[in-house]
Amino acid sequence: MHDKTEAGSGRLEALSGQGGDGAGEADVFVEALLTASRVLVGLSVRSLAEAEDTVTLTQFRTLVVLSGHDALTLAGVASLLGVNASTAQRQVDRLVGLGLVSREENPADRRQVRIALTAAGATIVRDVTQRRRTAIAAVVSRLGEGHRRTLVRALQEFTDAAGEPQASLAGTLGSSW
Repeated sequence: MHDKTEAGSGRLEALSGQGGDGAGEADVFVEALLTASRVLVGLSVRSLAEAEDTVTLTQFRTLVVLSGHDALTLAGVASLLGVNASTAQRQVDRLVGLGLVSREENPADRRQVRIALTAAGATIVRDVTQRRRTAIAAVVSRLGEGHRRTLVRALQEFTDAAGEPQASLAGTLGSSW
């Protein structure tokens, strides 16, 4: 069995410049982020489990994107999801059918359709996000205070570098999930 402590110290040596070059350091960061992302995806999937009878992970992502806006056009939804308009249209159609999203004409421009989260959609986003926050908090509580502070700084820099807005402390995730 592989000792996690030894593996961890090997990664730390590479980070401190002892036995690692710039490419090796990048590999250590990527490995650490991939491992952390596996944990976060697992927590995300488990937090969505209670709503899984209602929405898929992809549909939930659409709800979260809409939760950060009053109303969006289909092009706006597609852009924020990073998908083409036809893919976004299919997601919106399904969510409208479930009563989680509304689709209405823009009174200022009848050619434009506005897509918004319904109260039921907002409830799903709020409940799943709260379960996710609770699960993440449980993991974070097992870290020492110094590690938590370092982790926060590193993750803020990482999300800034990726161009992702910070999650709201008020309980919604805006355009992130």
